Amino acid sequence: MPKLYEYLGFIFYFYSHEHLPIHIHVKKADRESKCEIYYDKEVYLKWKKVTDKKKLTASEIKDADLFIHKYYSAIINKWTQYFLFHQNIVCEKIQKL
Repeated sequence: MPKLYEYLGFIFYFYSHEHLPIHIHVKKADRESKCEIYYDKEVYLKWKKVTDKKKLTASEIKDADLFIHKYYSAIINKWTQYFLFHQNIVCEKIQKL
């Protein structure tokens, strides 16, 4: 399970055997949601509940959404590195946006 980022108590990561569309899992405390990332001249995010997990609160999704909008390009890059080129991902600790 490659962890990409830690930010304000959030953990952003992929599961090791993911599938398209490109998406990232976001966890905070005992809650988790996943965010699908679409790009067509601008970024579109689609949040989904993870089976058997409590979903993030609306406030948490808002904060995570801002983070993903800022880092979407790097997230897509890390997806490509990990799933297509089988390279290791180094977790980054982000202090502020």
